[in-house]
Amino acid sequence: MDYNSSRSKLVLKEYGRHVQKIVENCVQEPDREKRNKFAKEIIELMGQLNPHLRNVEDFRHKLWDHLFIMSDFKLDVDSPYPIKARAEIEKRPKPLPYPQSRIKYKHYGKNVEALVAKAITTEDAEKKAGFTQCIGNFMKLVYQNWSKDEVNNETVKNDIRLLSKGQLQISDDQDIDSLARANRIKKPQENNNRKGGGGGKFRHGGGGGGGQNRNKNFKKRR
Repeated sequence: MDYNSSRSKLVLKEYGRHVQKIVENCVQEPDREKRNKFAKEIIELMGQLNPHLRNVEDFRHKLWDHLFIMSDFKLDVDSPYPIKARAEIEKRPKPLPYPQSRIKYKHYGKNVEALVAKAITTEDAEKKAGFTQCIGNFMKLVYQNWSKDEVNNETVKNDIRLLSKGQLQISDDQDIDSLARANRIKKPQENNNRKGGGGGKFRHGGGGGGGQNRNKNFKKRR
């Protein structure tokens, strides 16, 4: 029996064991001309096995890179593309720094804090008031999606006052319920669409009526 534990390591699993064996045979081919022809045929096979790579920019270059990776960079052929070194392909990207800043109100999210900071720096008073009203609308919508309980406007006004350290105020005549109101109207409509109206009952009733008529006609014939 031939077990995977006794075989060579499968480098790229998406191509499978058979393609890797073909690549290993290509590496061992002594004739360079035959080896070049062999490599091109392998590239065609790899492209057929992975058609999704056709959506990748310069996908044939990608296939040639995979070919050299599977050969453990031992394949000596004339590549139509520059052959990348092992260190270049295996180079790991630098880790992204994890954000360390804490969110004061997690149900509003980081984006609301960024919007508040932007509104504070707005110099035009009219634009600043409009910007603040938009943020208040968004905050109430987010709060409504987060909590099942109805949130009142005073809570949102107080929260934006705290987030901005008193630099942003929402007046009583500013409407901050438009987005939340539209969301409340939208949800029942979506639920009705999922239920499909009364179509199922209508079809069931029609089917039942047809069955009764057929029973009556059967009794008459008897």
